Order: sequence, then structure tokens, then C-alpha cells
Amino acid sequence: MIDHAHDLASVRTATERLLHALAGQADASVAEPSRLPGWSRGHVLAHLARNADALVNVLEGRPMYADAQVRDADIERDAPRPLRVQLADVRESAARFQAAAAVPADWSRTVELRNGVVDSASRLPFRRWVEVELHAVDLGVGYELEDLPAEFTERETEFLAERFTGHPDVPPTRLTDGTRAWRTGRNADEPEVTVTGTPADLLGWLAGRRAGAGLTAAGGPLPALPPL
Repeated sequence: MIDHAHDLASVRTATERLLHALAGQADASVAEPSRLPGWSRGHVLAHLARNADALVNVLEGRPMYADAQVRDADIERDAPRPLRVQLADVRESAARFQAAAAVPADWSRTVELRNGVVDSASRLPFRRWVEVELHAVDLGVGYELEDLPAEFTERETEFLAERFTGHPDVPPTRLTDGTRAWRTGRNADEPEVTVTGTPADLLGWLAGRRAGAGLTAAGGPLPALPPL
């Protein structure tokens, strides 16, 4: 059962943590490379702000983005801004998202995201939580996958395992951190690969943030995952 109110509170906490981590950074740091290929920290911050506004669009029944070109152009336009402007934008857009989510609504309704993806409105706060937490790591300012809340790590691991379930290019795979286990990949009668690692390493691999060096694979090589 998705608790959207709980997830909205988690989004607020994660956003404040991200803003606090950046508050002491020099203005020049915004132009430094992030951990995402081709993106500066400014690109990441601009994306976070525009994603919040895009989710407001979804909550209010409008298209998430006008189109992919507009989305990309908005990020490129906003990326070079001074750090103080970036942080104000992240904070203000986050407040707009929270305000839109506070309007009484049917949280069980189906909403449309990018590329024709549909989901329950109740999952939008968790999707925003994912954006804030993973991109906080992508900024490379000292917040690591190991620092993510345990609840978030478990839920996002489960979400990504479900996303790859049935994918024809991923062999049947069992994931485990030694305590919990998930299954993903093709539904087929063939040997299963067991991938073992820490919660952070498993999530990093599934989310495309780590190559899997900290993982062990039994029953076959570590599967190559398609891009998200």
C-alpha cells in the first residue's frame, strides 16, 4: 500500500538535506562535472527544479513536458545559473510540488508521465523522492548511496527489480543483500544467476550508478542491464 502522505514528507526531508549539503559550496562548483556523463552540477539542479514543475503538471492534469526537446532545452538554459539562483529554484519548485499535492484529490487515479508511461497518482511522491535522492548522489558533494535512507533503498531496489522483470535481455536473476531477496529478468526455465551485495551496491547497479564491482554473481556472469 502506497502512503503518499508519508512519501511527501520524505520528499521534503530529502530536499532540505540536498539544499543543506550545497549551501556551503562555492558558486564555481555549479559548473563542475556531476557524476552523470555530460552534465554539470548545474544541469542536475536545473533538472530537479524542472522535474518538480513537471510533476505539478501531472498532478493538475496537464502533459508532464511539452515535448522532449523543450525539456532538454529548459535544462540547458537553466544549468549555467549561479548557485544561489539554482538553490532558490530547487526550493521554490519543491514548494510548488508540495502545494499541488496538498490539494484534495483522488490519489487512486491514473496519471500519464513521459513517453506514455502511466501510473497511479499515489506513486508520484515516491517518484519525486527517487529523483531527489539519486540526484543528490549524482551531485558528488559527499552524499553517497550508503547514506540513503534504508526504507528508500529497499523500495527503490524493489521498484527497479520489477522494472526489469520480464525484460528479454536480462537473464533470470535473483538479487540478495543476505537478508532480503528480489527476482528480476526473463521469465524462463533456465539457470538463475544469483547476484549478492550490499544494499547500496545492489541499488547502484540497478540504477546505473555503479558498474557492479562490489557485487558477486553465482550461476553465471553479472548480467548487463539495459539503460533506464
